[in-house]
Amino acid sequence: MKRVVVIGVGCGTAATLTLQAERTLREAEVLVGAPRLLDMLPGQYPGRRVPALQRTEILNAVTEQSSGTVCILCSGDTGFYSVAESLNRSLTDMGLSPELQPGISSIQALSAALGRPWQNWRLVSAHGRDCDLVYHVSQGSAVCVLAGTGKGGVQSLCADLTKAGLGSLSVTVGEYLTCPQERIVTASAQELAQQSFAPLSLLLVQAAPRAQVSVPGIPDAAFLRGSVPMTKQEIRCIIPSRLALRREDVCWDIGAGTGSVSVELALQCRAVWAVEQKEEAVALIGQNRQRFCAWNLRTVCAKAPSALEQLPDPDAVFIGGSGGHLEGILSAVLSRNPAVRLCISAVTLETLHSAVTLLQAAGISPEISQISAARTRAAGASHLLTAQNPVFLISGAAG
Repeated sequence: MKRVVVIGVGCGTAATLTLQAERTLREAEVLVGAPRLLDMLPGQYPGRRVPALQRTEILNAVTEQSSGTVCILCSGDTGFYSVAESLNRSLTDMGLSPELQPGISSIQALSAALGRPWQNWRLVSAHGRDCDLVYHVSQGSAVCVLAGTGKGGVQSLCADLTKAGLGSLSVTVGEYLTCPQERIVTASAQELAQQSFAPLSLLLVQAAPRAQVSVPGIPDAAFLRGSVPMTKQEIRCIIPSRLALRREDVCWDIGAGTGSVSVELALQCRAVWAVEQKEEAVALIGQNRQRFCAWNLRTVCAKAPSALEQLPDPDAVFIGGSGGHLEGILSAVLSRNPAVRLCISAVTLETLHSAVTLLQAAGISPEISQISAARTRAAGASHLLTAQNPVFLISGAAG
């Protein structure tokens, strides 16, 4: 019989091995893993050591052993952003029944070193994967991040926070946790963006400030607007539903004006890019962004459709103003995501006709709503209704 055990060996030193892992390692005929993990094991484990980094190398080593116990070493804990997940699937597909033995994760080590519980931290990884840290810190909890290299490194992640206006957030970095050279540093994101840290460090970032507002439908009076036109509250309540907005969505708001729709969307989804060509309006978007702590809202001061070229692919797009370039904008949007969800606002019959015609030409069946709202105003001891301008919302999903 061949026994295959995937072991989480802890944070990088033999001191973090569990007693369960030690017993299994003593019994093993073969130890497979990255050279740095094999090197951390003392000589008391007699099994043949097979250095292997790639999954194929690991699986080959398992296949070559016909009987006995094969231990595959993984850093940290097998259940926390570990290669153990994919290895378990691959081994199972090979007809094996692998065992998983958990280890001590770096998050546990940092929690203990700081004397703080970690059950309320938001746990994410930037090691070998995209991590929108600005979004995560905006969700109301401290965020613990497994850092990597390049864009996922400590310096880059802190630079992202600083660029988003969150440079004053307190960040703790745990480097070489549980190792002799362990270092724990706490400073602002802006300060740490100027420093260098080892790969595979851990960050603990405090939660970003949040505005105490309810969405959808922030009151109009809460926004700064100057002389820039603004989409009214009654319309803003409906736009997210027309976009079928989801928490993980990336959105574009084209012709963003004061940013009232941009802010509403940013408080309900992952990221928003507000595109606006007028400098006065762009300044207002920035002020409203700050006012409502919409840190995941980015502003682009340029004309669409050319301004859209450098933006990330959208899941949902609201077009509040096109500057007469609706056809070009729709073409650019659909070229980036053929399955995008769209909502276009129109206050004139001409824009309504153009939007419907263009969507139909693109193979999209538009859903059209005309929203009319009236608000009360005092007239002596009585109250009268004052009608707001009617607005058409034309929505549809491509693909």
